[in-house]
Amino acid sequence: MLSLLDTLVKYGLIIFKNVRRNLLRTLLTSLGTMVLVLVITLIWSVLHFLDKAMADKASNFKVIVTERWQIPSRMPLAYASTLREGAATKPDDIRPKDSCTWQFYGATIDPVKRDRDFSMIYFAMQPEKILTMIDELEDLQGERRDALQKLVDRMQSQRNGVILGVSVLKRLKKQPGDRMQLTSFSHKGIDLEVEILGSPPEGTRHDTSCFMNADYFNAAFDDYKAKNKNQPHPMADKSLGLVWLRVDTKADFQKIAAQISDSPLYRNPAVKCEAASSAVATFLESLKDIFWGMRWLLAPAVLVTLSLVIANAISISVRERRMEIAVLKVLGFRPAHVLGLILGEAVLIGAISGLASASAAYYLINQVAGGINFPIAFFSKFFIPIDAFGWGLGIGTFTAFAGAIIPAWSARSVRVADVFSKVA
Repeated sequence: MLSLLDTLVKYGLIIFKNVRRNLLRTLLTSLGTMVLVLVITLIWSVLHFLDKAMADKASNFKVIVTERWQIPSRMPLAYASTLREGAATKPDDIRPKDSCTWQFYGATIDPVKRDRDFSMIYFAMQPEKILTMIDELEDLQGERRDALQKLVDRMQSQRNGVILGVSVLKRLKKQPGDRMQLTSFSHKGIDLEVEILGSPPEGTRHDTSCFMNADYFNAAFDDYKAKNKNQPHPMADKSLGLVWLRVDTKADFQKIAAQISDSPLYRNPAVKCEAASSAVATFLESLKDIFWGMRWLLAPAVLVTLSLVIANAISISVRERRMEIAVLKVLGFRPAHVLGLILGEAVLIGAISGLASASAAYYLINQVAGGINFPIAFFSKFFIPIDAFGWGLGIGTFTAFAGAIIPAWSARSVRVADVFSKVA
């Protein structure tokens, strides 16, 4: 055992010295590997998140209730109270663990230009549900959660308070404490004055999100009616966008879906109830060909390119070292030893470069840049998952091995007599 370990250490030292011998070529190969591993990491990070978003969970199900026949969904606000109970009317009916409503309010602070930079889409909802029903924000811990809890508490007591993502504040050139006069482009005549309370913690996908107190938004419809001779706003009876429900298991989801679909309360307009993952998949249906191309065309093409880069570098190295390889064979190195040395050099470069690339991507994108700004549907940002460390190491190792196998086999097959006859 000790002799085997000693042999491996000696071979490792030889491999390391060979890699150091032509630093320029090693660095160029490593740089090329890192760039291509970065490309793969970015592609797989987006696909990884979307796969998770569209995958059914075994427990802690989120359910979305929307209007059945219309996009965007516009349900009567009167549906909200019973839908949040899962249409439960009997003692043995299933009730959700948690729930909230979403109403959408589009507005601008520049009614003349209506430039995108001064426009916002608000989620009008129950403030306390920001911490329990909003993806990522519900998972916050420690000081980050405490900071958001303070904003939520203020929003509950100050109905005109809003929470805006950091990116929105920068775009509007505003800061916490500023007041804004909003002119609506989604609900004409429902113009609101709001005060910015703060932002969700940075480093989430909610840097571009805007949250408003649903009570304040709905009270504006009453004000409109009072100011317009008891005439209700045209959107007053269709302001509810969707209802979120949370249940324990898929079986509970199926029961609640049946309760809602069988209820006579939701006939005009009709509603549909689906798992959040199914809703996301439906929403992304129009992009499925692009995702297919990213997964099965672009990513494999990058992997092949990476293998060719490494193959080219190792081939050049082998051609330059034919004399050295012949001398090694004279000294007693077997063909398998030569094969192992060449493959070891390639794998060492590939593994270190791949891991370094993934590590740099994880730190720079997640911690420094605050995510990849690549809006897809309602996902505004993507982050590098912890799985990327395994991806980088695996991609670098596998492609290096695949790219080096032919040059290494060529080195293994070098004939001592042929090499020395040319020298003579």
